[in-house]
Amino acid sequence: MSITVTTWSLEQTSPGDLRPAAEPAGDVRIVRAEVPSPEFSRFLYTAVGGDLRWTDRLGLTYAQWQEIVERPGAEIWVAYEKGTPAGYVELDPQDDGVVEIVYFGLIPAFRGRRIGGHLLSYGVARAWDLAERWPGRPETKRVWLHTCSLDGEHAMDNYLRRGFRLFSTEVTEEPEAAAPGPWPGAAAH
Repeated sequence: MSITVTTWSLEQTSPGDLRPAAEPAGDVRIVRAEVPSPEFSRFLYTAVGGDLRWTDRLGLTYAQWQEIVERPGAEIWVAYEKGTPAGYVELDPQDDGVVEIVYFGLIPAFRGRRIGGHLLSYGVARAWDLAERWPGRPETKRVWLHTCSLDGEHAMDNYLRRGFRLFSTEVTEEPEAAAPGPWPGAAAH
């Protein structure tokens, strides 16, 4: 069995494109995970993407995860609510001042609490000022990301409200697969 998946690529080409969301009420903080940790990165990836069919990194070895998190300019920003990880945004520095938001999302229990717009706003702002934290890195000229029809129902709306513009749409057929959950067997509950 296969399913039709639409992938949309969106971009901002100026820091002035960002339209920040309001900060949520309560004890929500966003902190950079400054110590590269494959374990923590994999935890965030599976906890956020387990119900959204994020599977592309599940087969990576420890060394491959380590390579991702130790890349110069790569950053992971984590939202915490009352000290508990709620979601994250992962920035990937690319050539010529381009930064990709490779992963962004919230752990299911934290969705619908107005944290996502704030986390995305904060992460995009950190993509725009990435060069300030990485000497020798060129100033950011473009921030981009992609989302697809398998992502959360509010993802596209959040990106558009933060000032991203659509630049590409691709439709593909992909094998249908069950959502893996944050660990084997979790998706069945």
